[in-house]
Amino acid sequence: MYITITPHKTDGNYAQSSADFVAYLEKENEGKAIIDQEHFFNQYGEEITGAEVIKEIDGNTAKLKKTEPKFYSITINPSQRELKQLQDPKKDLKTYTRELMKDYAKAFNREIHGRAVTVEDIKYYAKIEKVRTYKGTDKQIQENQPYATKILQLKHDIREIQAGRLVGNVKTIENKIAQLEKEAPHQQNGKRIVRGMPKEGSQSHIHIIVSRKDISNSVSLSPGSKHKASEVTMHGKSVKRGFNRDAFFATSEKTFDSVFKYKRNYVETYQGRKTFLKNPKLYFSVLSGLPTNEKATAYKLLSKSGVPIMKIPTNKIQLAIKVINKLKQGLDKAIQSGSIGT
Repeated sequence: MYITITPHKTDGNYAQSSADFVAYLEKENEGKAIIDQEHFFNQYGEEITGAEVIKEIDGNTAKLKKTEPKFYSITINPSQRELKQLQDPKKDLKTYTRELMKDYAKAFNREIHGRAVTVEDIKYYAKIEKVRTYKGTDKQIQENQPYATKILQLKHDIREIQAGRLVGNVKTIENKIAQLEKEAPHQQNGKRIVRGMPKEGSQSHIHIIVSRKDISNSVSLSPGSKHKASEVTMHGKSVKRGFNRDAFFATSEKTFDSVFKYKRNYVETYQGRKTFLKNPKLYFSVLSGLPTNEKATAYKLLSKSGVPIMKIPTNKIQLAIKVINKLKQGLDKAIQSGSIGT
């Protein structure tokens, strides 16, 4: 499970309207019959139109400055292993979203009229998408790039030859291009993986637009707060503030596991990934101490996700910094692409 929370920006500035983002989320509906389209939903409603989402989000920004986010984007990216646990993906992902938004509300260390924030205070709209495409940050694109560069140059040479500005044999160059296409390390269905190509397999994920202001348009609820859960004194009164991201990310996994009876491996956990990035030695110590079956599953998951699995170090001498950095780089990419657990 890979979850992100980001303030929505356009050209480096905070978006003043959700219109462009909503249009982006509607792209998968293009050319589809109404019955096959995915619509927005929230905690209590279904079949919500994009126009209604724009109206509700854009109309819920009282007293917010141009320099402040009007809304946030939350993406929920289950791994293919997690998706396989679902009986009815569309229905189950909606159920999970609604449970996760309860966790989101609980992560605020705020009070509204003397009570804790609840999901009833959150104005949000969610949408399921079924397609993911390869981006420039994906490992497959980066490792295919040297071949892509050579192919682009050869195609340029062909155009120059055809225009009479270069001497050469077009057929020979076309054969070189065909060979490079085959030699590229990452292929999908017999074709070189390129940017924009849809990823194969189950790729369902969820996008959520959540308003910065609460449902009453009177209280600011920022998950991007620089303050962790804490209390400060303002005007002689103790005021709670902050959003606990760690708690939200960790709880979101437990919620999924509880709702769908999913047995999460250590390498799939938020705490495990966090431990690896901060303390690789402790990470491998925990990994090596797992029961045999769980350890085998852990190595299998890491290997499938693209992490370079070498002989796992078992003592401080073997735990060379070069090895750690190489493994860390691989895990970083796997986490960002949401591929741990594929």
